[in-house]
Amino acid sequence: MYLTPQHVLLAGATGLTGEHLLDRLLNEPTISRVLAPSRRPLAEHPHLENPVGDPQVFLPQLSGRVDIAYCCLGTTIKQAGSEAAFRAVDLDMVVAFAKRAREMGARHLIVISAIGADPKSSVFYNRVKGEMEQALRAQDWPQLTICRPSLLLGERTEPRLAEQLAGPLSKLIPGKYRGIEACHLARAMWRLALEEQDGVRVIESDDLRKLGK
Repeated sequence: MYLTPQHVLLAGATGLTGEHLLDRLLNEPTISRVLAPSRRPLAEHPHLENPVGDPQVFLPQLSGRVDIAYCCLGTTIKQAGSEAAFRAVDLDMVVAFAKRAREMGARHLIVISAIGADPKSSVFYNRVKGEMEQALRAQDWPQLTICRPSLLLGERTEPRLAEQLAGPLSKLIPGKYRGIEACHLARAMWRLALEEQDGVRVIESDDLRKLGK
């Protein structure tokens, strides 16, 4: 069965994938409202509501019914400044956003995780992503879609050196470890929103890439 969400909640609209997804959502004629809180202002649009400020302040204040929630939040340890600060964004903030989205009526959460996410991983980054997935599963969503992209490709406002160095090589790697264009990931996330499939669904990077072309 295919549904068309009309009221959308989006976190991470200023990020690489979030920017592409926001543009797609605002250009969908069936969507009447996109609620996209952010730390810095977004371009104005008649269907966009953009609370600006500290997420800890505005998250409880978000109001109105939403059909679906997208979470594109994510940082790096270097950008965050420490492992604790990284965990605060990629785990705590994601879980808090999802909880608020559920309270606002969203039945479907589509979230960006990462390839290799595993709560038991010896790699800190993968372990945090795995813990995040685990926490979202515990929220008992009617429909939870977890996207696990490999290295994201595209032009960031604030370039990440590791991605710039690894990007060209990642295009040569076969299967799910090959890099994925952020615009393709955003397109795949939109298409996944149109599918009604109860329970938890995990989509690996190679399937995301195919779905997003």
